[in-house]
Amino acid sequence: MLESPVRPKQPQPELQPRKKQPTFTRHPKLITVVFLCSLSLFAVGICHSYFKKSQQPTPTASSLVSLRSLTPAARQSPLMALINQPERGLSSQQLLDRQRAYYLLAADLIQRGKGREALSYLQELKENYPLLRPQILFKTAIAYQQDNQPQAAQKNLNYLVQNYPHHPLSADALLLLAEQKTLSEDRLIRQFPAHPLTQNILRQRLKQNPNQYQLLLLLAKYSRGQDLNPIRDRLVLEYPAQLTPDDWEAIADGYWRSEEHRKAADAYIFASSIPRNLYRAARGFHRNGNLDTARGAYQRLLREYHDSQEAGQALIHLASISSGDEAVVYLQKAIAKFPEAAPEAYRSKAMIHERFSKYDAANDSRQKLLSKYSDSSSAGEYRWQKAQELAANGNQQDAWQWMQPVVKSNQEQEFAAKALYSTGKWAKELNHPKAATTTFQKVIKLYPQSYWAWRSAVMLGWNVGDFSQLRPLSPTLNLAKTYSPLPMGSAALQELYLLGQHHDAWLMLQSEIERPQQTSVNEQFTEGVLLLELGQYSQGMQQIWDLTKRETPQELEAWRILRQSKTYWQALFPFPYETQILENAKQQQINPLLVISVMRKESTFNPTIDSAVGAVGLMQVVPPTAEWVAAQIGIADYSLTNPEDNIKIGTWYLKHNHQRYQDDSLLAVASYNAGTGNVSAWLQQYDIRDRDRFVEQIPFPETKDYVEGVFGNYWNYLRLYNPEIRQQVADLHQKTG
Repeated sequence: MLESPVRPKQPQPELQPRKKQPTFTRHPKLITVVFLCSLSLFAVGICHSYFKKSQQPTPTASSLVSLRSLTPAARQSPLMALINQPERGLSSQQLLDRQRAYYLLAADLIQRGKGREALSYLQELKENYPLLRPQILFKTAIAYQQDNQPQAAQKNLNYLVQNYPHHPLSADALLLLAEQKTLSEDRLIRQFPAHPLTQNILRQRLKQNPNQYQLLLLLAKYSRGQDLNPIRDRLVLEYPAQLTPDDWEAIADGYWRSEEHRKAADAYIFASSIPRNLYRAARGFHRNGNLDTARGAYQRLLREYHDSQEAGQALIHLASISSGDEAVVYLQKAIAKFPEAAPEAYRSKAMIHERFSKYDAANDSRQKLLSKYSDSSSAGEYRWQKAQELAANGNQQDAWQWMQPVVKSNQEQEFAAKALYSTGKWAKELNHPKAATTTFQKVIKLYPQSYWAWRSAVMLGWNVGDFSQLRPLSPTLNLAKTYSPLPMGSAALQELYLLGQHHDAWLMLQSEIERPQQTSVNEQFTEGVLLLELGQYSQGMQQIWDLTKRETPQELEAWRILRQSKTYWQALFPFPYETQILENAKQQQINPLLVISVMRKESTFNPTIDSAVGAVGLMQVVPPTAEWVAAQIGIADYSLTNPEDNIKIGTWYLKHNHQRYQDDSLLAVASYNAGTGNVSAWLQQYDIRDRDRFVEQIPFPETKDYVEGVFGNYWNYLRLYNPEIRQQVADLHQKTG
C-alpha cells in the first residue's frame, strides 16, 4: 500500500503602456533585495516563452554531477581545479564543464555578496556559455550592484530586457530598472502574469482593493496556490457574466484539483462543451450526491459525444445510479461499444441481476467476465471477494485455488498486492512452499512499493526485520544523491537542474508550462521534483502523489513510465534532516528508518505543521509529552518547530514506546498514534500471534492506516537506500522476467 503523503487528519487588464525607457534606481541595495526576494517567492504560474520550443540539445551528463549538491565551500576547490586546467587538448565535454564551473563559482560568490570576485568568472562566460546567457546577464548585473557599479548593472539589465523580452528573468530586470514602481508593476502584470513577482504584486494590490476583477481572474488562471478557492468563489458569485468559457474551464480545473467536486461541476457546465468537461461535470455532481443532476449530465455527454472515450465510463457510472432494467441497458451499451469498459460492465450486471434474484443471468455475466476478461481488474476483484468468503468459512484450499488466475497474471491491479500476499499465506499454511514463494516474489515484483511487499519479504526470509525485530537493526544506507534528467523542459532548464540551480530551474519551468490549470503528467512531476530540491517537501511530495488521480489512458501511461524510475520513488520517499535523524537514532539505539518513516507519515517533513489535537512539528509531538520528554533528557530550552529539537524529542519518545512493549515495533507504532490505553485494550481483545490479522482487526481506521503507512514507509526507505535489499529486489525482478 502506497499512502498519500498528506496525513488524513489533518482577459488581460487594461493598463497604460510605458512611455519611456526605465532609468536605473538610485537605491543602493534594491537590486540585491529584489534578487533575494525572487529566490523566496514560490507562486506557481506561466509566462509565455520561446524557450519551451528550444531546439538546443538536452545537456549531457557531467563530471560536475557529484558537486551539484555540495555546499559552496565544499565544492570550491574541485571547481577551481576544473577552471585551472590547461584549455589546450580538452574535449568538448571538458570545455563545457569548465564553463559550468565558472558559472557555479560566480553563483556561489554572488550568494555570499562577493560580486567583485564573481565578475571575473562571469566575463569569461558571456560568449562561451550561450545556453545560460540570460542568467549570466542577470547575475552580472547583480554582481555589478554588489560592487557598487550601478551604470554597468543598468547596462546588463537593459540588454537582458531588450534581447530576451519573454524570459522570466526579464521580469526581475524590469522591476529593478523601474523609475516608477506602479508603471513597472503594470508592465509585469501585462507581460508576465504568472511570474512569482507578479503573483506577489497581484496579492498585494488585492489586499489594498479586493474588488478588482481582472486581478482576481489572473490569480485564478495562472496561480496554483493552496488559498485560491476563495478567489474562485468570488469570481463565480460576483462576476459570472464576465467570464468566458476558457475562464470557466480554468476555474473548474482549479476546483477539481483541490477536490471541490461540486463547485467544479457547476463551473464545467459553463466551460467549452468538450467530452472532458462534460464528463467532469457529471462526475462532480455524482460524487457530491446530486444524482438527478448527475444523471442529466451523463446523458448530455452521451448525446453529444457518444463515441468519446469518456462515454464508456459515463455509461458505467450512469448504470450505478439507475434502476435495474435501465442500468442493464446502459451496461449492455458499454459492453457493445467500449471494450475497455466491458469488464466492469459485466461485473456490475452480475450484481444487479443478483440483487433481483436473477441468479442464472448473474452467473452468465460473471462467467463472461472470467472467460473474456480474465486479466482485468474487475475479474481479479471478483475472485478476491469470492476467495475471502471461502477462507472466512474455513475453506482455504478452495480460496487458494480460486486465486490462481490472479497469481499467474502479470497485470498490475490496485487491489492485488494484499490479495496476492494473502494467497501466499494460504499456500504456506496448506504446505505448498514453492507456490507460496512464487506468490510472495510476485508481490515484490509487481508491487515493490507496497506495505504487502514488505510482508512478503518477511515471509521469504529476507533481512528486512519483522514487527518484533526492527528496533535494533541498523541497515547500511547509501544516501548519495543521484542525477537524472527531468522528463520535460528546455535545454536551459535541464542545464540549470544539472548544475543544482534549482530555483532558477523552477522559475524557467513556470515559463514552459503550457496551461497552469491543466499541467501534464511530466510537468507536474518536474515541478514536484524541483519543489523537493527547494526544501518544499510537503508540496513537492503532494504534487507527485497527486499523479495517482490522473484519469485518461495517455496520462496513466505517462505516469506508469515515471514509476519505473528511481527518481520517482526517491522523490516520494526523500531523506531530509539526514544528519539529525542518524545521530539521534544512534544515540537512542533505534532503527533510523523507523524514525524517518514515522516522520514522513506524521508531517511529510513540514517542520511547522500542527494538528487539530495540538501536535506540532516533524514528529507531531503534543506539548505536554514534549515537556515530559524534555525533563527526562535534560533539555531546558526547546521549540517543537525547530527540526533539531523535534527530532530529538520525537526519537526519544519513539524509543520509550518500544521499551513499553519489549521492543515490539507494531505495538510501539500503534501506540504512537492511538495511545497506550487503546493498544492495551486491543491486546486484551485480539490475538497478537498472527500479526497480519491483528493489524486487520484494529478498530480505528486511522490507526490501521497509520500502522500500514509507517511500515510501508519503512520498506520503501529500505528498498531505496539499502544496497542489499535494493539489489535483491532488482535481482528478483530480473529473475522473474
